[in-house]
Amino acid sequence: MSEQSPMDQLLELRASIDNFDAALVHILAERFRVTKEVGKLKANHEFPPSDPKREGEQIERLRRLAERSNLDPDFAEKFLEFIIKEVIQHHKQARG
Repeated sequence: MSEQSPMDQLLELRASIDNFDAALVHILAERFRVTKEVGKLKANHEFPPSDPKREGEQIERLRRLAERSNLDPDFAEKFLEFIIKEVIQHHKQARG
């Protein structure tokens, strides 16, 4: 049985990364689909586009998940803050 060459190993690892990237894009698309529905609901009932309490709770929850998954919690927080910022923009747009 022969071992894979370093180039074959690299290509295999890159293929895995490509699969993860595709999964992330699909998951983000679903998340934004749901948050757009939240934005419509907020707009229809005159709720504010931003909920700082909820956002803080989500950041803390994601930091804990990151720590348990051996992912840098600061990175996870920055990632979620980026998403939250985009979601708030969608909610503001839903208000028209």
